[in-house]
Amino acid sequence: MHKTRSDSPALKVIFLGGVGEIGKNMTALEFAGDILVIDCGSSFPNVDMPGIDLVIPDTTYLMANKDRVRGIVLTHGHEDHIGALPYVLKDLNVPVYGTKITLALVEAKLREQRVENTSLNIVKPGSTVQFGCFKVEFVNVSHSIAGSCALCITTPAGVVFHTGDYKVDFTPIDGNIIDLQRIAEIGNHGVLLLLAESTNIERKGSSMSESTVGASFNSILADNTERRIFIATFASNIHRIQQIIDLAVKYKRKVAFCGRSMINIAQAAARIGELRYTDDMVVDIDKIKNIDDRNLIIITTGSQGEPMSALSRMASDEMSKVQLGYNDTVIISASPIPGNERLVYNVINNLYRHGCKVIYESLAEVHVSGHAYQEELKLIHSLIKPKFFMPVHGEHRHQKKHAELAMKMGMPSSNIIVPDIGDQIFVSKRQMSIGDKVPAGALLVDGLGVGDVGSTVLRDRKHLAEEGLFVIVIGLERASGSVTGIDVVSRGFVYNEDAEELLNEAKNVVLRASEKIDVKGLEDLTVYKNLIRKEVKTFLFKETHRSPMILPVVVEI
Repeated sequence: MHKTRSDSPALKVIFLGGVGEIGKNMTALEFAGDILVIDCGSSFPNVDMPGIDLVIPDTTYLMANKDRVRGIVLTHGHEDHIGALPYVLKDLNVPVYGTKITLALVEAKLREQRVENTSLNIVKPGSTVQFGCFKVEFVNVSHSIAGSCALCITTPAGVVFHTGDYKVDFTPIDGNIIDLQRIAEIGNHGVLLLLAESTNIERKGSSMSESTVGASFNSILADNTERRIFIATFASNIHRIQQIIDLAVKYKRKVAFCGRSMINIAQAAARIGELRYTDDMVVDIDKIKNIDDRNLIIITTGSQGEPMSALSRMASDEMSKVQLGYNDTVIISASPIPGNERLVYNVINNLYRHGCKVIYESLAEVHVSGHAYQEELKLIHSLIKPKFFMPVHGEHRHQKKHAELAMKMGMPSSNIIVPDIGDQIFVSKRQMSIGDKVPAGALLVDGLGVGDVGSTVLRDRKHLAEEGLFVIVIGLERASGSVTGIDVVSRGFVYNEDAEELLNEAKNVVLRASEKIDVKGLEDLTVYKNLIRKEVKTFLFKETHRSPMILPVVVEI
């Protein structure tokens, strides 16, 4: 066991995701023979990852110590906190704990991925669970999804308070106000380490209540009584969906859910009572043509402009069930996640082309953040009064600014560490220190493959996407070493029929290169292929200033 200079046993805090980045949150606490995992999230692939479906944390360290992992605790049910579970639980089948709605969403994901025989355990805010030497109390907080909790974790080294994702909302839709009284009590008893989210550290003041969105929706519906209404939002924002359903009742409209995740989550939330509506209120998206525009609200996915989402497909005329027109009002109830701005505005432009009226965040208060602003972050710091602090859940700039805020509130810089992925930080009652890094990073999910797409494959995909492919099929008579035929196939480089002269000259380059080498004396044709690739690459770059991927294929005769 690691000990600090004071010779007291130290708690290890291991960051496997969610620091220096937005998404794929995963942190492990380790003491003696016990490991506790907090969250198990995924993130969206970025533009440098063509063909990748999902990005999840590298759990090599946990797999190497799987006999000591006592369980996974979940702060809430957003994808960046639960999205990796179907992949991780296949090899690390440990108990998972979370609130009712969180585990309902997890269960749906596991069923979809056909992951069976898992141990899912429902907890209520205020309850405690023992994991080896760790005692975890789930503390109710407000966020943009029901069932969100902070974690008060009692360890042999001291108390760790993990905020999860939260905001201070005094008028939440479900009436469950963040439990500031309990948070203050925890702070008064002494907290060794605070791990607090940093997503909105750059926003001054306090976030608006979720209830303000309902008021905005009400005004829009009152002004659009004869129009069909579309509202795009995150499928996981049950509170917002409930507000829309309640307004549909008020304005005597039917509701249609559109998009696979929207339908799945709405059904899962309704099953456990987190979303309330009667069957006669909901109409199948296939049957909306039979309903007058003034009597319908369509709640859809696609608030981030995802190319395969329902709203994007509607805007691109790729969804036969829905045709957009001049009598449609589309509300985009979300702000673009950093990196998604262009996708979102492409969808908005296409909606305008269809004649729709489009309302989005910059035009009306149709979205509020689920993450704490500066004043809310200050409140938690002042209530918890931690000895040590590590900012989490944000890019490096967010973490640094959060560290600066803590210092402005009087915390010594020596008591703050800004962690990065793979960091292993030792915390004792007297001090913190950074140890050796553990294996960490990202695993890429592509279809059924997890981690089998690495940097080399991604590099090839980017090369193909940017420059195209040039395939040279060479018929080779091995005995004489003569070329009997050459065929050139171009994909994503030049269109064959438009570049006949270029392709013919490329064949001549292959013939001249073949004369430079004695193919009969070669045991391995790799040398010959490499020569062809080099000569053709030089020729094509000289003629076009492009460098496609060149693939020589030799057919021996």
